[in-house]
Amino acid sequence: MATSSDPALWQAVDAYIDSHLVPADRALDGALAVSEISGLPPINVAPNQGKLLMLLARMMGARRILEIGTLGGYSTIWLARALPKDGRLVTLEYDRAHAEVARRNLDDAGFGRQVELRVGAALDSLAELQAERVAPFDFVFIDADKPNNVNYLKAALRLARVGTVIVADNVVRDGAVIEAGNDDPRVKGARATFEWLAGEPRVDATALQTVGVKGYDGFALALVTS
Repeated sequence: MATSSDPALWQAVDAYIDSHLVPADRALDGALAVSEISGLPPINVAPNQGKLLMLLARMMGARRILEIGTLGGYSTIWLARALPKDGRLVTLEYDRAHAEVARRNLDDAGFGRQVELRVGAALDSLAELQAERVAPFDFVFIDADKPNNVNYLKAALRLARVGTVIVADNVVRDGAVIEAGNDDPRVKGARATFEWLAGEPRVDATALQTVGVKGYDGFALALVTS
């Protein structure tokens, strides 16, 4: 019998959740298939996590969404589904090959015109957005290179408004986030995320641990308060 710490059980429960609440979907399933065929790493959010992002953005009535880290566009499609017809999503991807896959997937899902995909180093793209004086974003999802998490958070705050929600993924790292001496840059990035959120007076934040088909990890959730 599987125990609560057995990854096989986590995966089975995720499958159970998906079978009831996240049914098969042509656009989303197709995006995963195209990403796999194209050789992209399988590091997209899980289906139930993607739907959570969509529901969070939808519940707050987000009209402008910023995503840092596009990969093949799977999470982008979920987030775009939260938008009203006149809403807008800007997603940032460093890898040009990944961006081409994402563009195909977004077009197939019907969001090619509603989503703006910017290619290049995310910090450069974020600086460009600020220089362009774009309208504040209502919802920000950060899922890119972890060592830069704090830089992304700072940039997101500059592009936010009071009431903006910021979600940063993969901040638990199989529990390694509590290891002060861990030299993994991704773990250091996760620890820096918590330190920044704890010390930034303009946000109120918490974090949740998660288990499932993506293993043991977690995400941070922050509300811009001032």
